[in-house]
Amino acid sequence: MSYEVLVVGGGIGGLTTAALLAARGLSVCLFERESRGGGCAAGFEKFGYNFETTAGLYAGWGPGEVHERVFAELPVAPPEARRLSPAYTVRLPDSTEVRVGGDGREEFEESLRAAFPECAARAVEFYRELEPIASALHRGIERFPALTETTRLQRMKLAAADPRAARRIHAAAGETASAQLAATSPRFRRFVDAQLQLFALASGDECAYSYAAVALTLPRRGLYALGGGADALADALTESIRRSGGTVRFDTPVLRLAYDPAGQVAGVDLLSGETVRAARAVVSNLTVWDTYGKLVGANRTPPGVRAQLKSLRGAGAYLLFIAAEEEAITRLPAEHVVALTDWQEGAAFDPAGTLYTLASSPAWDAARAPASRRAVTVSTYTEADEWFAYHEDESEHEAQDQSALETCWERLHAALPELGAGVEIVETLTPRGYYERTRRKLGMVGGTPRTPAAFGASAVTHRTSLPNLFIVGDTTFPGNGVAAVTYSALAAANELTKSK
Repeated sequence: MSYEVLVVGGGIGGLTTAALLAARGLSVCLFERESRGGGCAAGFEKFGYNFETTAGLYAGWGPGEVHERVFAELPVAPPEARRLSPAYTVRLPDSTEVRVGGDGREEFEESLRAAFPECAARAVEFYRELEPIASALHRGIERFPALTETTRLQRMKLAAADPRAARRIHAAAGETASAQLAATSPRFRRFVDAQLQLFALASGDECAYSYAAVALTLPRRGLYALGGGADALADALTESIRRSGGTVRFDTPVLRLAYDPAGQVAGVDLLSGETVRAARAVVSNLTVWDTYGKLVGANRTPPGVRAQLKSLRGAGAYLLFIAAEEEAITRLPAEHVVALTDWQEGAAFDPAGTLYTLASSPAWDAARAPASRRAVTVSTYTEADEWFAYHEDESEHEAQDQSALETCWERLHAALPELGAGVEIVETLTPRGYYERTRRKLGMVGGTPRTPAAFGASAVTHRTSLPNLFIVGDTTFPGNGVAAVTYSALAAANELTKSK
């Protein structure tokens, strides 16, 4: 059997790519090893609750933004998206709270002055300096989703549209966010670190300043909750592929790429023994590590790519799925809370065990939980490889899980005492659990830290070392989050249809 394009992996990136290609008239087949799409963003259902496995904060759903642009091409309606106000509240170790997103600029700046009186003027100035850079980058990626691969002429056109922002972006190339935080207090820097870890998987010392500008202004542009969560988005994209004449094959693991006698990608070999041909291209929605390690094969991976893969790292997540009483959630400052439990004075920022993100299903999305209850996901960071040490039996992993649960539960209640007795644990998810669900390397999620190298000319993009193999997802440019994954899918789809 043969198609024009094969898509390996039914995460949001793979589903979006396949949906766009099918809507544009290509014959497409998508393979997914699980019985449903969504990948690492797929929800978890138990006891009548539908839990998110993400932070539940979705960017790019406003008028004219990337998801409206994508769904304008598709024969299905998008899931319901409602803007969050605030997007989230950050609670610091001294119980200081800062509402982020949803308020006007003056209200936000006043909250910064109140929360950080020791560096109020510089804190406000820091955020003001981010806005023109973020706006210019948003305009750029809207015109050219593969922004890091633009031609010299395209870059000149973008620079001409906003010369001042272009000069600042050029001057900041290679800088981290910390370069602009020197005149701020340690408290303010931790406030920034907590948010950058959420959106960029990196602290201010590591995160590219240009990416920090985009990440930290996202709440002002608008963050949304989706009715039905990421599952609703995955289901809509799956239906779109089918309505446009594409094929979706769930429960179908792909073993490796198939090659023709000249060594060019010719399709994929399935675990069942079947070979499916691709006349034009294969698109991988696996991580960059797994694309080369599992699909391409070590003997066909160029040395330069192998060196780059070794330099990349990801993050592990430990999740608590919690059944909560409605009243317990209403006592919180917001439905989404970012809680930092330790200043870590004099030390480099380490989010493991000190940064907790609570995401509650919205009150208006009643199908996500039983009456008068909420589905809540609490996530924290962990070293993924620590969950893959050799164990003689499963009891050792269970003991590690239980120890992590007890620690997280204690710290969560200390950080958010309002929860009281109105919450109970339903299940946990470890990096090993993520691996079993997705087969991502070491169960790492969220992509790679958005360092200057990952956001510049050496960024991993939708192109690979093989001319007719492409890659989409959170380990490619622009990075973490559903909106970024959608941009990566749009870049690949545009590349495959530009001469059609």
